[in-house]
Amino acid sequence: MSTTIPIGPFHPVLEEPEYITLQVEGETVIDADMDLGRIHRGMELLAQEKTYDQDCFLVERICGICSASHPWATVMAIEDICGARPTDRARYLRTIVHELERLHSHMLWVGLGGHIIGYWTVYMWCWKFREPVLDCLEAITGNRNHYAWYCPGGVRRDVPDEVWPGVLKAMDELDGQLDMLIGAVLDDPVINARLKGVGILSNEDALHYGVLGPTARGSGVPIDVRNDEPYGAYPEIDWNVIVQEGCDCLAVAVVRLLEMKESVKIIKQCINRLPGGEIANEVREVPRGEGCGHAEAPRGETFHYIRSNGTNMPERHKMRAPTFVNIPSYRPRVKGESISDAVLIFAIIDPCYSCTERLAVVGPSGEPVRSYKDLLAASHEKTERLRKSL
Repeated sequence: MSTTIPIGPFHPVLEEPEYITLQVEGETVIDADMDLGRIHRGMELLAQEKTYDQDCFLVERICGICSASHPWATVMAIEDICGARPTDRARYLRTIVHELERLHSHMLWVGLGGHIIGYWTVYMWCWKFREPVLDCLEAITGNRNHYAWYCPGGVRRDVPDEVWPGVLKAMDELDGQLDMLIGAVLDDPVINARLKGVGILSNEDALHYGVLGPTARGSGVPIDVRNDEPYGAYPEIDWNVIVQEGCDCLAVAVVRLLEMKESVKIIKQCINRLPGGEIANEVREVPRGEGCGHAEAPRGETFHYIRSNGTNMPERHKMRAPTFVNIPSYRPRVKGESISDAVLIFAIIDPCYSCTERLAVVGPSGEPVRSYKDLLAASHEKTERLRKSL
């Protein structure tokens, strides 16, 4: 006889509200379900009520760890509609910030992974090594998060030459620290015991669920927007797509660890090859049309679609974050595993609920709910219906 175990929507390991239910027999998970919809901030509707320039700031707030990826995808969608191109200097500057963000995101994830396992040394190391990366972002953009950096046609501010030696020094130091961290993680018997052979997502399942980012690359799927449809400075830089064939939690961890080394390599090359010239091509107005932009966020491809009606506000702005695609793969990963590994397996995809959640509310007869008054009436109606059923 199976038992249902609820996890969340508030749980010490879940940094944001999410509701997971596990069906277990003894200590073994036989099925799982995820109930989305615990967070909703109406970002798509907000984007359609703001100007294109304001949207560049808005989408940064979708996720604090992807506050370069979302605006870059947004400005690429706008540039797609306009037929505009960023300047060469802007392409390199965008790439530097994008990879610095990947570094601080991956280090945050590895640190939290150490916290979940109970390996506090890894947690402390990662968060210590992450601080200089945030300092570099602040030196370049003025902010540690939410950089207010991307705009259609380029970037908003130039970077003084005296900033780059400090960034290069920080990257040189981080390179050695990453070697130590990677060696410590891969050689540690406790980490290997907790991760190796746990949370298997086969290559076939990875393709079936359409997973993205390190979740896919840890299952042997070599998918990466930076390589598949190059943008920014990536086609001119020497770097590698990191792929592991292990298909387990350890393989995903190795992908993220080795990707940090690639990010350091990309940043150094971009700084050393940084072109001169203007930081932006002027985009005066957005004509009628449709445009798409996608960027390889730390968790995988983030996709933005914009439809313009010729005004200074988008008629439609559709956003899709990688976690939205990756979360369903938790089900095949956790089946057959122990309860003690269930939360760890969920954390391996590095879920971000704030950028994932979607909510569509309908009234009693199926019509869309469009105002607070309508939402309140629908809530009262549902409460009354539940009361009568008890």
